[in-house]
Amino acid sequence: MKHCDVLVIGGGIIGCSIAYYVSKYGRDVTVIEKGEFVSGTSSRCDGNILAIDKDPGFDSQMSLFSQKLVDELSRDLEQTFEYRAPGSILVCESDEEMEAAQKWVDRQKAAGLPFRMLDRQDIRQESPYFADDLLGGLECATDSTVNPYLLAFTLLDEAKKRGAKALRQTEVTGMKKEANGLYKVETTNGVFTASYVVNAAGVWAPRIGEMLDLTIPIQPRKGQIIVASRQQHVGSRKVMEFGYLISKFGGERRVDSLTEKYGIALVFEPTESQNFLIGSSREFVGFDTKVNNEVMKAIANRAIRFYPKMADMMVIRSYAGLRPWTEDHLPIVSRVDHVPGYYIAAGHEGDGISLAAVTGKIVEELINEKDTSIPVKPLSFHRFKERVLSS
Repeated sequence: MKHCDVLVIGGGIIGCSIAYYVSKYGRDVTVIEKGEFVSGTSSRCDGNILAIDKDPGFDSQMSLFSQKLVDELSRDLEQTFEYRAPGSILVCESDEEMEAAQKWVDRQKAAGLPFRMLDRQDIRQESPYFADDLLGGLECATDSTVNPYLLAFTLLDEAKKRGAKALRQTEVTGMKKEANGLYKVETTNGVFTASYVVNAAGVWAPRIGEMLDLTIPIQPRKGQIIVASRQQHVGSRKVMEFGYLISKFGGERRVDSLTEKYGIALVFEPTESQNFLIGSSREFVGFDTKVNNEVMKAIANRAIRFYPKMADMMVIRSYAGLRPWTEDHLPIVSRVDHVPGYYIAAGHEGDGISLAAVTGKIVEELINEKDTSIPVKPLSFHRFKERVLSS
């Protein structure tokens, strides 16, 4: 039987960040992962740390704080993780979207965020490959990008230097709280005991929760990405269509039936390796991670609508991943009041990379009973029971 102070279940970027911050403040940490580290959602996504697509208020302030933490990590950690902070933009294809974008910018600026509108000329300067009929868009200056793999492994390596243990191929098969207050966790790699347990299992978090009779309201939401070869310099930073916001939050869009069916909206991200990622889609199909060619075709068509010359560029590969979705689009980063010593850090949907740093920091603060860096009530597990949703 192996004992640790804090047992983190889940070896994606969230688990790695928690291991880093908790070990940094002197706790004895073990992270266990049922497969290989950083092989689930964290390996099937883009690497953006965005405020541009967040609701003004708590949501965007949390993202800004995470951006600040990642900027600090880029200086504090020994290994680099392809950190850049070029900002990002949303582009608009109709007068209606331009009006909605202006309102979005006004709300964000009122909340103190560095947003500004872009006109047609700004868009042309951004990339000569944009379609001629795009009207403009908006920019968030602080948005940054990382390599998710490298950031996760760098955080894990730093945690290990501070004494953290990391075990792969260690799937949780049972859990109970003993009379002495310790958690007994049975796995395919032996039995662990711990004073604190953090459920950072992403789309699998509900399954882990069931072991203690907890209903965790997270569902897998599938997304697909195309990796294309950058034969010419298409653009230097993250670009999304304004319709991405509507798709993310479930609003009505004027698009063809396939684009609507699969929740497709343009996302373009240049990588440091000179290729670019193209997305995005959103579907509820359980735990299916097979690539759907109909979805890929619709994503490609949407990209060509905004970048017509992209039709001639070469696709290298495509992949699909599962986002851990919650009803109000905010993660659960919370203690569980009636199960002392048990914490949940999951449900980040498409914001796991964006919010990994702030999540790790909050979990450390909760375990060590400090004042938290940001308010945590909107992230509470109990908000769903109380029906006080923050959306």
